[in-house]
Amino acid sequence: QVQLVESGGGLVQAGGSLRLSCTASGRTLSRYVMGWFLQAPGKEREFVASISSSGSTTSYADSVKGRFTISRDNANIAVYLQMNSLRPEDTGVYYCAAGALRIENVRDPNYWGQGTQVTVSS
Repeated sequence: QVQLVESGGGLVQAGGSLRLSCTASGRTLSRYVMGWFLQAPGKEREFVASISSSGSTTSYADSVKGRFTISRDNANIAVYLQMNSLRPEDTGVYYCAAGALRIENVRDPNYWGQGTQVTVSS
């Protein structure tokens, strides 16, 4: 069992930046594909970004390309989501997820974090 813990959410003005972090309690994440999802108010949870276990391949939703960057540290202890040029439509709960093979949609992850709230004011 992998327990994922997110941090770094908060309130920011439009155009600002936040950096989300995700760690697994006392475990390395090196064997997992990692991803981030957003659940906006009243909407389904949707894919935001993913990164391969090696860190060599990343994937992004069209809505965040050029603004968000997913990365993982060399020790594979944490995964990050750097969010720049934030927009009000980026508001919602961001979930960290881990999967064995791929992360492209909500059916792929094997493990989920509890989520961290991001609110972008206009």
